[in-house]
Amino acid sequence: MFSESNRRALAMFLPLAAIIVLLLTMIRPRNGSVSPAQLRNQAEEIRDTLFRFDPNTVTFEELVTLGLPKTAAASILKYRARGKVFGIREEFAACYGITDSMYRRLKPYIVIADEYAPRPLRDSAARERKRSGEIRYEPFRIDTVTVAYLRTIGFSHRRAEAFIRYRDMRGGLRNIEEVRECFVIGDEECDTLAAYIIFPERETVGENGLVEINSADSAALRSIYGIGEKSVAAIAEYRRRLGGFYEVGQLAEVKSVTESNFEKILKQIYCDSCNISKIDINFARPQDMAGHPYISDRALRKLLKTRQLKGGWSTVEEMIEDKIFTREEAEKIRPYLRFTHESR
Repeated sequence: MFSESNRRALAMFLPLAAIIVLLLTMIRPRNGSVSPAQLRNQAEEIRDTLFRFDPNTVTFEELVTLGLPKTAAASILKYRARGKVFGIREEFAACYGITDSMYRRLKPYIVIADEYAPRPLRDSAARERKRSGEIRYEPFRIDTVTVAYLRTIGFSHRRAEAFIRYRDMRGGLRNIEEVRECFVIGDEECDTLAAYIIFPERETVGENGLVEINSADSAALRSIYGIGEKSVAAIAEYRRRLGGFYEVGQLAEVKSVTESNFEKILKQIYCDSCNISKIDINFARPQDMAGHPYISDRALRKLLKTRQLKGGWSTVEEMIEDKIFTREEAEKIRPYLRFTHESR
């Protein structure tokens, strides 16, 4: 019937045909497969599990219903158990176990109640004293004003301390708009104080004729040979993001400053590192650190989550050990960090 060669060919073909039939069976749509309509229904069911919630009051069960892993839900409750509150939505994103995709999905549903949201702190007794005319304002220097004096013009002790911390964290206040940014002072109160605040006069040109780049305004920067109109704005913006320059070499990091111009500029400037603003790394808000040239998005996320778990650090070296910064990154950010603790 079949020759020897035909039998060998058939023996090879039959197993191959069986494999092909098996593969076709596996990839063929089955009766129980999910139709597009069913997929849409499942998506609707997932959306139905989402609801508006306040991370300050939401329960463990509700967090699990929202799709959070139990470990992430527990970390949020632990955060609250330490007496902390969520003042802004971004603080929820910084919690241990909350991934970027989770936060993006839940962000539209996060609602912070007014009682938890940051707002100007008020003192009813102080308001009454203002209305009765008991408070008499006098000119005062913003760079040396004390808690005791602020209390005489209507601040509560808590507000006065918060304002002094804000001033010191920024390395001083240069104008009324920077005062207005402090969350413990309302717009109306700021307008009243504007007539009495004395801001420090900053010398931009030293005795040797060099321009101090941290205090130089736009006109002073423009007077430097090698800095054009575009570079003035870029330098001022980079200086703001940094919190000031701690050495003149940092000016080379500004993209609009070319190598040839940088050599010319160096001969005309100097840097007063006392003018830089420091970051209180154990207490700084996420928005106060976001955008700093030396803190990447990755480092910020790691920093916030680790800080929540351990409470903070005492040295830059500890942050290197926790893999917040590489050693190279740590050396760059070191001059901008301050380490304080709750006992302050």
